[in-house]
Amino acid sequence: MKQGSRTALVVDAILRKISSRALQPGEKLPSIRGFASTMQVSPSTVVEAYDHLAAEGTIFARRGAGFFVGRSTQPFAVSEVGPQLDRSVDPFWVSRQSLDAAPDALKPGCGWLPADWMPNTAMRQALRNLGRSDDALLSDYGSTQGALNLRRLLARQFIDEGLNVGPDQVLLTPSGTQAIDLICRFLLRPGDTVLVDDPCYFNFQALLRAHRVELVCVPLTQSGPDIELFEQALIQHKPSLYITNSALHNPTGATLSPQVAHRVLNLATSHDLVIIEDDIFAAFEPSPSPRLVTMEGLDRVIRIGSFSKTLSASVRCGYITARADWIEALTDLQVATNFGGPSPVATELIYSVLSNGSYRKHMEALRNRLTKHRREVATRLTSLGVTPWLMPRGGFYLWCSLPEQVNAADLAKATLVENIVLAPGNVFSVSQSMTSFMRFNVSQMSDPKVFEVLERGLEAR
Repeated sequence: MKQGSRTALVVDAILRKISSRALQPGEKLPSIRGFASTMQVSPSTVVEAYDHLAAEGTIFARRGAGFFVGRSTQPFAVSEVGPQLDRSVDPFWVSRQSLDAAPDALKPGCGWLPADWMPNTAMRQALRNLGRSDDALLSDYGSTQGALNLRRLLARQFIDEGLNVGPDQVLLTPSGTQAIDLICRFLLRPGDTVLVDDPCYFNFQALLRAHRVELVCVPLTQSGPDIELFEQALIQHKPSLYITNSALHNPTGATLSPQVAHRVLNLATSHDLVIIEDDIFAAFEPSPSPRLVTMEGLDRVIRIGSFSKTLSASVRCGYITARADWIEALTDLQVATNFGGPSPVATELIYSVLSNGSYRKHMEALRNRLTKHRREVATRLTSLGVTPWLMPRGGFYLWCSLPEQVNAADLAKATLVENIVLAPGNVFSVSQSMTSFMRFNVSQMSDPKVFEVLERGLEAR
């Protein structure tokens, strides 16, 4: 078959549908005439393409019924689902550059604090204490819901915030990302629609693509989603799920206002929408801001979080707080997919540090340190023509607009050559409308080289 011929184009179109799971094994292919019309080719061209794929065993024919996708397993590439983006603005690219960076790389585009900012003294003490634990703690599987002592501690914290839950409504998971994955497995089916902010945390997009759902985005304002467009999206697309950060939104640092929060909850009730509220940055706030889950309860809002930003990304553990019946179902699903909860070693370490009086002092000092760094970095960026979209109440991100005509993806490519990893705006944007934005992690910008390379990159553009 000649490369580039009409038949080859039809074959490629079908293979892409199969690879992305738009066509499942055993599923019937479009009719010859229907697909010919879609591809704007003759029916004979589609017949030739179908015959070619049938000869390879990719599809098979049933007399009088049509053609069907073969039962043989096809590899699934998440990167092939959705638009094919330039790798410099692909969330997988940014994640891999940050995670696999050389020890001497500078990473103002990454999503975590430097190692020497973490409570390592408390972690080392907890590790020493753990060495004297029972053999079972060091050897056994985790319980299905996770360690009771940590669940009780979290439940007490939630009660202090106004969310009345018991430890039976808290499910510990191996990570915050796996908490979202578990909920998606529970609530979603391929082809469902999920609503996200624009911009939003890039791994929300990557994970949701892996679940083969349709993504619809709503522009984010400094007080939450644009509520008029939010309502329009609910009416037009009928999403079953909305995922967001209410406090210190990633990447913008925005905080949900009480007025917007009330309208979001009213619309969620009217349109039967479930909300995942990712609260991973809560500890970085100087004082609590409005939370959907405390305003509504757990009827249709699920809270998730983890400890990777404040304690350790090496000792991973996440949590889900939800309705008791949903926690029961999610627990069964966790057994099926992970054979129990997170590592008992991880949960015991986390509990030990969280229940230690030094943790509160550590977080207070960390918030003060970040306040100072946000101001200093914002001032230096502004001198380069890089303007913060807002000054967040807390956290370590600054969402910034670049000077006119500067493409963030091009800038990220240029700085990578000099061993500096940046996070360009379109990584976070489903609509791909954030070409001139960049997310900066202020805690990773102490080295003057970051600004030197950034200034050269901006001038070169």
